[in-house]
Amino acid sequence: MESLEPLYREIMDALIHVPDHEILFINDGSTDGSREVLKRIAGVDRKVRVVNFRRNFGKSAALEAAFRRARGQFVATLDADLQDDPAEIVPMMEQMKKENLDLVSGWKQVRKDPLSKKIPSKLFNFATRICSGLKLHDFNCGLKVYRREVTGAIRIHGELHRYIPAIAHWSGFRVGERPVNHRERRFGTTKFGPSRFLHGFLDLLTVMFLRRYVSSPLHFFGLVGGAVFLAGAVINVYLLIEKIQGNAIGGRPLLILAVMLVIVGIQFISFGLLGEMMAREPKEGETYQIESCWPDDRGAC
Repeated sequence: MESLEPLYREIMDALIHVPDHEILFINDGSTDGSREVLKRIAGVDRKVRVVNFRRNFGKSAALEAAFRRARGQFVATLDADLQDDPAEIVPMMEQMKKENLDLVSGWKQVRKDPLSKKIPSKLFNFATRICSGLKLHDFNCGLKVYRREVTGAIRIHGELHRYIPAIAHWSGFRVGERPVNHRERRFGTTKFGPSRFLHGFLDLLTVMFLRRYVSSPLHFFGLVGGAVFLAGAVINVYLLIEKIQGNAIGGRPLLILAVMLVIVGIQFISFGLLGEMMAREPKEGETYQIESCWPDDRGAC
């Protein structure tokens, strides 16, 4: 709550020479008085719009809501804890135009965070860089500038906001980065912890799977299921030959293994077929619920 008014003033100073800009705040179900502060700001500045969630839905949902409602040619995002410097927005926009990029991601080159957050972040960025093939130093910096085409094309959910540059890159957009000023946290406490670090790597597996198999899940499940089924079938044929030759196979563990492999193989193939049907269903709508928007007369919702 304490950071909102200083953040608003810094954004206004940073965009003073940017005509026709707007500022969109997404209140992710805050219960610390942020609603009242944002309502006061929106009441005195016609450039400000506010979207209030009914509860906390997470950063991905907040970004998704902002992407669907932003109306400018360029869209800049930053966290509200004042660690991101709004003065970096215009230089990032200029770099985007100069280098013909679609997304410029901030790089906290000199990071003002404790080692307990820096070290896991370096490991996370290294793993993401290797898996994605995108040579960025900092994937999860909240300060980013997008062309409208990018925010209109990508969809994020769960915790996939960490991988927005990779998702944009895989979608064919040109992605670059820029070193940005990173400041010490003045208000609140970080939510980073060991569980978030673990979730990050699990989400990386999700992104890798979605990239390759979201439109054809049978290619993955069918390949695995077919290999397992084939292994079970080969063992069963071998046991059948043993039975024909008069050898007892009823109590052999190999028979149980063969039957299990066949069943598991069929199940994997079935999962793939179900996934194919689900992939062709109409996409779900928004995964968050909006309580109110300010001002009400400008269609923020």
